[in-house]
Amino acid sequence: MKIPAFLRNNLLLKMTSLNAGAIVVRLFISAIIQRLLTEYVGPVGQYKIGQLRSISQLLVSVTSLGTFNGVVKYIAEYKTDEIKLQKLFSSVFVFLVVGVSITVPVLLIFSDEISLHLFASTEYSFVIKLLAVVVPFIAIQRVFNGVINGLSEYKKFVKIDIISYLAGSVLTVVFLFQYNLNGVLVAIAITPIVQVLVLLSVFYRVLREYLQFKKLQFRAPMAKALLAFTVMSFVSSILLPLVEIDIRSMLDEKLSGRDAGIWTNMTFISHNYMVFSGSIFTLYVIPKFAGIYDSHNFKKEVISIYKTLLPLFAVGMVLVYLFRNVIIDLIYPGQYEMASLFKWQLMGDFVRLASLVLAHQFLAKKLVINFVVTEIMSLALFYGFAYYFVGIYGIEGVVMAHLLRYIIYFLVVLFLIIRYFKKQERRASLGGRN
Repeated sequence: MKIPAFLRNNLLLKMTSLNAGAIVVRLFISAIIQRLLTEYVGPVGQYKIGQLRSISQLLVSVTSLGTFNGVVKYIAEYKTDEIKLQKLFSSVFVFLVVGVSITVPVLLIFSDEISLHLFASTEYSFVIKLLAVVVPFIAIQRVFNGVINGLSEYKKFVKIDIISYLAGSVLTVVFLFQYNLNGVLVAIAITPIVQVLVLLSVFYRVLREYLQFKKLQFRAPMAKALLAFTVMSFVSSILLPLVEIDIRSMLDEKLSGRDAGIWTNMTFISHNYMVFSGSIFTLYVIPKFAGIYDSHNFKKEVISIYKTLLPLFAVGMVLVYLFRNVIIDLIYPGQYEMASLFKWQLMGDFVRLASLVLAHQFLAKKLVINFVVTEIMSLALFYGFAYYFVGIYGIEGVVMAHLLRYIIYFLVVLFLIIRYFKKQERRASLGGRN
């Protein structure tokens, strides 16, 4: 049977199918690890693990001063221009030095206070100090990942992702068996070191073609261009983990540590299939949108992306919902309160995917104000709705807030993009008259 041209020539579909293999591997491994964590540390331990993952996610952005999307965008644009590439990498190098120099002392000096805020105890301040030591690796790994995404080296990206995940998982399991919860927290903290080593072993030759370390200078000729991405990253990558940390603490305080752990596990399931879309956005959507300047081609591309991604996600999410009790029995035995969370989380994630496809136009075109306003609005809605609904519906209120937040977010993003293209068309028509 002859494969239709649409399928044969669809780069996004090729990337999606390759990515699907990596996701299946991740899901299988994460299911085993989550089952072990359920047995060894329980929901309260998983809540603490969630807190550490959130602070680690925050550090990913802070240590590189949010340059990731800037690296992706400008690598895609300048990959054949050696001079501009060196300007870009020199600027990023300065951002990294500043980010690391600020982050390390803060983590070391305020380790007790951070531990108290995250875990309601200073017992885990040693983990925060360990994170301080690992900070340079977190920053390097983030920037190198940006290079891979900017070059659209999706095959290498998938290879690195799988190997890194396998190595990190083995580390987690070994430390879990040896040291229980403390071991898992240490394993999460030092995983970025493993990720950098894997990345260099797979990608070093390609990296050297574009990044000439000897020519790096401590100056930032592209600082102004990258600062726009720093602002956008601050809103999306720093405020989000802080909101999640606070919501877990609120659940612990208003309900119980067990409820906080159950919501953490629900978001972990969500993260494992949503990570599928994250790489697609940076490898394909941002570079593609960056080269589109009119509403007709933008609409055409968005429809193409929706036709490729949304049906796949819809089928996957329906299967997850239908087998939710099986998932709970296999991975989170005894945590049956989670069953009622699935419908809200899955519907929210579906609307979220549709919204994020559109919202990546803000990143592709550096529409800083639009991005910042919509992200702050989204987080404020989630925070406010979660606090309100938890008081009425208990733990289910958080996932209800998740869905409602993204419905409003989608409508606002759609409105702003329509307005953006109308402005562009108006300017073009005025320019044509002149």
